[in-house]
Amino acid sequence: MPQTLIERCEAQGMRLTGQRRIIARVIEEAVDHPDVEELHARASRVDPGISIATVYRTVKLFEEAGLLERHEFRGEGLSGRARYEDADRDHHDHLIDVATGEVIEFVDPEIEALQERIAERLGYRLVGHRLELYGVKADRQADP
Repeated sequence: MPQTLIERCEAQGMRLTGQRRIIARVIEEAVDHPDVEELHARASRVDPGISIATVYRTVKLFEEAGLLERHEFRGEGLSGRARYEDADRDHHDHLIDVATGEVIEFVDPEIEALQERIAERLGYRLVGHRLELYGVKADRQADP
């Protein structure tokens, strides 16, 4: 089974130019949730000839192929732009600090079990979910 983003692209028969390979590598190496502009900045350090339009087209292609997950986190430090991560990562949820824009990934077995119980109680079998929590550090005041 293909593991890397590039291998998964190739397994789908996707044509990968050198620039698309660079963008795929940048996405794989990301430990955060970069937006297109940040992906472009990182890819440009490898190949200064990569245009922002190429990054937009590549991200859209990867997203439509189900290889990238798009997030539209809200918060002061997040600029309102969509952010991305590899769709093949282990399941996790997100806590977003609305004051700083920091995105914290977490997994909580109790939350996972609760979601399953809620779906079952309502007569459903859960096939997926996305949980985003928004907050501020406990030692900071929230905006009214």
